[in-house]
Amino acid sequence: MLPIEVSVYIAISAALFFDFVNGFHDSANSIATVVGTRVLRPLYAVGMAAVANFAGPFIFGTAVALTVGKGIIQPSFSTVDVIFAGLIGAIIWDLVTWYFGLPSSSSHALIGGLIGSALLAGGTSALVLPGIEKTLTFIVISPTLGFCSAFGIAIIIMYLFRKYTASYVNKIFGRLQICSSIFFSLTHGANDGQKTMGVITALLISGGMLDSTSFSVPIEVILASAIAIALGTFFGGWRIVKTMAFKLTNLRPYQGFCAETGGGVILTSMAWLGIPVSTTHAIAGAIMGVGATKRLSAVRWGVGKRIVYAWIITIPASAAVAALVLEIMKIFI
Repeated sequence: MLPIEVSVYIAISAALFFDFVNGFHDSANSIATVVGTRVLRPLYAVGMAAVANFAGPFIFGTAVALTVGKGIIQPSFSTVDVIFAGLIGAIIWDLVTWYFGLPSSSSHALIGGLIGSALLAGGTSALVLPGIEKTLTFIVISPTLGFCSAFGIAIIIMYLFRKYTASYVNKIFGRLQICSSIFFSLTHGANDGQKTMGVITALLISGGMLDSTSFSVPIEVILASAIAIALGTFFGGWRIVKTMAFKLTNLRPYQGFCAETGGGVILTSMAWLGIPVSTTHAIAGAIMGVGATKRLSAVRWGVGKRIVYAWIITIPASAAVAALVLEIMKIFI
């Protein structure tokens, strides 16, 4: 049996690796539209997104970290083993979906992993059911809001610029899209980066290294998590970038601006409310929303259907993997 401090540090390392994989897996969310419209070269886009991902958590606070750290598993069941198994389940599922180029949700892979290991450890009594219910509800709400907000913004812009030439509109929004991409990357870092902060803080409390009476994220945890997700974003998962940037629909710069702005508004609202939504869901819904302004057939709904299937199975799949990991740990540790 390892000393508790060693176990905590091993689990924290797994959490930071998950954060890296999260950024790697979800880099497409931050740069898909700006690459798809060819406003920025991929290397410039990921560099910009990495810096913005790092800055996000410092701007939007840590409300989401509190939800993930205390709102999924009951504190009495948030042991190092349970959290570690949940992290491994999330990492494995992220890598599987990355391999197949499916933009599934890293956020929901993490939540699914935590649910799976907690269920094995203590049944439904180990879960915070209201927090899970809120998360599951926003699996549907966030892409719908992303679709509607981006669709609405696109319709307004199409009306305001209806008398201008396409080349003029592309020139204007090519510049504005850089701003919208930075905005979305900031909100991505804020929402997704916080989830790992919540997990690490829960680990420190479980190991007796932080006061259990209050759930406050230490500055060093914010820094470490922000660096990990920024590095993951920089080294990006190009298989998913290809799906998001080129396969869902063909984008022009003004549409990329609308998708990033619409998705970013949703993520900003959720970060302030402390709701751990999926950046993948928000931007995929937004991209489909702007594509639908031309005509419904402009969106490749077959690709969208594959993405939705990946969303649906993410939580149960990562939960099953995490439960299996915890069972193996019980046998060998």
